[in-house]
Amino acid sequence: MNLDGAPERALHTARALILADLAAADVADAEVVSLVEDAVAQRRWWVEQWPDGAEFVASLIAQDVQDALLERYGRWPVCPLCESPHALAVEPELGPDPHWVCEAAGAVVAPVGALKGAL
Repeated sequence: MNLDGAPERALHTARALILADLAAADVADAEVVSLVEDAVAQRRWWVEQWPDGAEFVASLIAQDVQDALLERYGRWPVCPLCESPHALAVEPELGPDPHWVCEAAGAVVAPVGALKGAL
């Protein structure tokens, strides 16, 4: 495993972005951070197999953490734009520069990693 390459940097960046968003929503307790670590570990194999996909790993890890939180705790992150509570979606699902979006309003809420300013 190359710890200095672009795939590893992408994993560390994705981890930091997701942790920033979790902290912004005040849900970054030890159990939730463990979910992030699990998602990063699982995506490490994926990005090692497809190094050209390193720019997509942040969107994938955001979705992985969102799915894990839904199973254990409920929706996250909750849309700050709508009165009816629903989770934001990650777009693009597989692409660079992911954003949290409200699909109901058709609006970009914040880039992944920058929820603090939107909440």
